[in-house]
Amino acid sequence: MVGQRKKKYQSGEGVQYMSRARAMKKLQLTLKDFRRLCILKGIYPREPRVRKRAQQGKAGIQTLYHKKDIQFLMHEPIIWKLRDMKVHFRRLGRAKSLRKFGEMKHLMKKHPNLTLDHIVKERYPTFIDALRDLDDCLTLCFLFAMFPSLNGVPRDQSVLCRRLTIEFMHACIAAKALRKVFVSIKGYYFQVELKGQTITWIMPHQFSFQPQSRREVDFRIMSTFTQFYTVMLGFVNFRLYHSLNLYYPPTFASYSALEAKGNELVDEEAYLSERIAALNQPLARSGTSEDNSDEVELDAFPTTDDPEKLEEAKVEAEKLRKLKTLFNGLKVFLNREVPREPLTFALRCCGAEVSWDKQLFVGATFNENDETITHQIVDRPSMETQYISRYYVQPQWVFDCVNARELLPVEKYLLGCVLPPHLSPFIDPSRKEEYNPQEMPDRSLITAAAEGGEESEKEEEDTNMDATANSGVESESEDEEDEESFGENEENEEDTEKDALRKAKRAGMMVSSGKVEKEDPAEQRREEYQEFKLREKMINKKHRRLYQSMMKGRRDRIRDKKILMKKRRIIDEKKGGHKEQKQMVRT
Repeated sequence: MVGQRKKKYQSGEGVQYMSRARAMKKLQLTLKDFRRLCILKGIYPREPRVRKRAQQGKAGIQTLYHKKDIQFLMHEPIIWKLRDMKVHFRRLGRAKSLRKFGEMKHLMKKHPNLTLDHIVKERYPTFIDALRDLDDCLTLCFLFAMFPSLNGVPRDQSVLCRRLTIEFMHACIAAKALRKVFVSIKGYYFQVELKGQTITWIMPHQFSFQPQSRREVDFRIMSTFTQFYTVMLGFVNFRLYHSLNLYYPPTFASYSALEAKGNELVDEEAYLSERIAALNQPLARSGTSEDNSDEVELDAFPTTDDPEKLEEAKVEAEKLRKLKTLFNGLKVFLNREVPREPLTFALRCCGAEVSWDKQLFVGATFNENDETITHQIVDRPSMETQYISRYYVQPQWVFDCVNARELLPVEKYLLGCVLPPHLSPFIDPSRKEEYNPQEMPDRSLITAAAEGGEESEKEEEDTNMDATANSGVESESEDEEDEESFGENEENEEDTEKDALRKAKRAGMMVSSGKVEKEDPAEQRREEYQEFKLREKMINKKHRRLYQSMMKGRRDRIRDKKILMKKRRIIDEKKGGHKEQKQMVRT
């Protein structure tokens, strides 16, 4: 019996995808709740291979979701909680319209709340998985920590983000995990290393918030992301503090309630939170030992056969060990005009003691007139009173020292000095399509020069060895000729045919100098281009779009590099013109 023929769009991509309206109808949710559920569960729209088949021949571009993702959402218990919240708000609105204030008060006490613990455990089954996905979480939490009360953002969400981010910074300080810092127009880029995972986030500049007149940003969607990220960051902080033998929630090592005389301490929790936010005091540990040396000791048995890689790993481990104790023994005082939080975080991660004016912010540990202060961070052209026993440097000195992993000389960072360029440590000099400033040394060229020097030395040694071998062969041949001549003198008989044959063989063994064949560079480039195009044609159709997007990104980087080089050339020409004008004026 012949099977029944399937109709069009009844199999393949025509069944695997569904539109957003169809998914909402299947889940029986509104657009607001559907977006919220997708954000919490990590479900995003999919891009089909052939959009015409996925949309079942419909025109336009629709937002498509995979069928398995929607089936996965159908078994989520949060859907019932969202429906309960919808019914609850309907009852609350009805009681408000009928002015039943007693029922309103009762309903407000029974407000249903979402618990996202099971979603965090589901999306991140291990602690390392959570650390890998912490970049966006920290960036958004640091951003919300600066927001005031906004429309669409819960009032206590900013306070919660502020507390969680400060707890995370204290964990980084205790672990001495800071690796790189960069100051840009967006904010402060920080990179730390925890449990072998590299985490990078942005801390915004401390500017006053200015509300925008146009609604270009949907704060409700961002608030939904933040709602999930705060739960996730709370779990991460809890695990980090216990792995570092710290009490959670954080408390001070030398704090006691007896510090406040009588009833002066009205709110003890506010007192603790303000001083914890200062970031300049050590936290209490749950263990007896105060040493938290998480040093990386390389195994004596090498895991790789390459000795150069092993030596590079040893050098890198030594640099990290020095970075953790880079500012040990330094007492740094921050002036009132410099950013307190990023400088305190960078200095404390490397072992320095930090303080500021006690009238500016709480938590100051020493005053400005302390004679043991080694450095004072100042961001103004001059100061009236200065101490001889300390250096007055600009804030960039701290960040450049962290990136260089050594204490840089302070002569270039003193008051009123023109600062050297602050280069990004996240640029890879080996990538030639990206723009590398002139001040940044090209490591690839340095390594190539070093390898070239080694190769030239090896070639010289080989030529010397060949010369000595040839000289030895020539000396042996001369000795043989002397013996033969001696035998000829004794016997006075020689076969002329053997001499001719020997001379012919010797002439055939001689090495003649070779001739260099010149290659046409244009022809060579043409052949390379043809080979490149043939390799492109061999790419599978499945991966062709990915390859095209990669090549487009490379072309964009090369274009940006040319634009930046052109700007740099214009700036250098202007500087040269100003110098010539000054010289003409002087003459």
